[in-house]
Amino acid sequence: MTLRFTVLASGSTGNAFYIGTDKEKILVDAGLSGKQIDRLLSESSIDPNEITKILVTHEHSDHIKGLGIIARKYNLPIYANEKTWKAMEGSIGKITLDQKFMFNMEETKTFGDLDVESFGVSHDAAEPMFYTFHHQRKKVALVTDLGYVSERIKKTVENADALIFEANHDVSMLQMGRYPWSVKRRILGDTGHVSNEDCALALQDIIGDNTKRIYLAHLSKDNNMKELARMSVENNLREYGFSIGNGLEIHDTDPSSPTPIFNVI
Repeated sequence: MTLRFTVLASGSTGNAFYIGTDKEKILVDAGLSGKQIDRLLSESSIDPNEITKILVTHEHSDHIKGLGIIARKYNLPIYANEKTWKAMEGSIGKITLDQKFMFNMEETKTFGDLDVESFGVSHDAAEPMFYTFHHQRKKVALVTDLGYVSERIKKTVENADALIFEANHDVSMLQMGRYPWSVKRRILGDTGHVSNEDCALALQDIIGDNTKRIYLAHLSKDNNMKELARMSVENNLREYGFSIGNGLEIHDTDPSSPTPIFNVI
């Protein structure tokens, strides 16, 4: 009865996450085309016909692009909060009433042998929220798309066995890059995205004795690089006294390739 997951895709171009047990198999977000999501699932040896539901974090297209297609193709129930449902209605096509379910912010739902807890984040969407997953005293936390990491979020995700955590941009790359100032200001603001440095700063309060793996997620295509994000986070964590590679591993994610399935044991 293992808890297992893969980051199917993560980045500014599209996001999808899979987590499952023997009884529950959940897709979180579907921010790529239906064809791409099918390919990513296939590469991870996940049968889409066995997926039990889709959870949605927020309505931005890099999180819902293929949501309607996948839900209709496999007749899957979709869970989102009321404001997110309203915000994404015009983007996902027709969804039948028996596929629409509410999952409120700051709520815990039990799906079979998996407890899922939702929590709010600061991002420029209708009511963005992310999730922690609990199964047999194991905990996996998914946290991206947030302008800053509040103390409440830290408490919610602290000491998770595995963390998928945003390291969106390198501040210098963003500041010197080609984006217009209005976009730069949005990304750097309190409802934008977390930088490599702020990711490491938050992680020092979140990592606990149980924490074995951290996946750096939602990297900007234009304002970050895997090597830079990993080096920045690792170096900062070492400065805070953490030993990397000695029971604590930092992993990359990719916008078009899934991470190997990891069994949380």
